[in-house]
Parts: sequence; C-alpha cells; structure tokens
Amino acid sequence: MAKSGCYTGEVTEISQKAFRDIVAEAIDSIPPRYASHINNVAFVVEDAPTDEQRHKLRLAPGHTLFGLYEGIPMTKRGNNYNLVLPDKITLFKQPIETASNSQQELKEIVQQTIWHEVAHYYGLDHDAIHALESDKIPPSG
Repeated sequence: MAKSGCYTGEVTEISQKAFRDIVAEAIDSIPPRYASHINNVAFVVEDAPTDEQRHKLRLAPGHTLFGLYEGIPMTKRGNNYNLVLPDKITLFKQPIETASNSQQELKEIVQQTIWHEVAHYYGLDHDAIHALESDKIPPSG
C-alpha cells in the first residue's frame, strides 16, 4: 500500500512488541470467510521498505509503503503450486508511525494495510481493492 504526502501531526511511536501485537490483532480480525483460505503466508514486520523494494516498485521520492505483498497470488497458482516458500506480507512500522496521529489511528492504518495486502494475496489489483472498500475489515475500537 503506497502512501505519499507530508504529515504534519504528531508521530505515534510505539515499541516493536506493541506494534507486533497490533499487527497480530489485525490478522486475527480478518473475517473467517477470508482467513480460512489464507495458506502459506508469512506476516512480518520491518522498520521500513528496503532500497531494493522501493526500486522494484518504482517508488518516487516522498512516497512510501505501509505494507507489501510478495508472492504468487491465489489466482496465479496452478496445479504445481507446492513445496514453495511462503508468500510474505510485510508491514512497515516507521511509515505507519509517521502517518499516525494517535495509537487508534495507527491501529486503523495497520488494519487497512492488512486488508489491502491480503486482497493482493487473493489476486486483486488496486482498482479491484478500492471497489471493495465497503467490504473491508472494519477498524477496531
């Protein structure tokens, strides 16, 4: 999920453990109709996208990522899809903190990012994801 712009509010910084706990809660809140079909996916937390990831995605200066799906979407898997390394969904802590003005907003961004990256796992492109916004995971609260 790419995000650009300048953030003028307070940056919400939290510990790695607290951030991982928020990510775990967001993963646990994926509706069963979607969660039950997620297979061979690792959810990880990194501080920020690597230069290689930024280059691969052709991110312009001033753009960043909240999350990234790397793998073979379900719609592209054939009968020979077995014995492969897990797909990876990465959440990037620093950009999410920078965009958040509160811990509640940080939680909402994490949930939206998890939804977005899981949608990529299901083979949806950005246009299809935005068309399904009414079906996204509701923010916790």
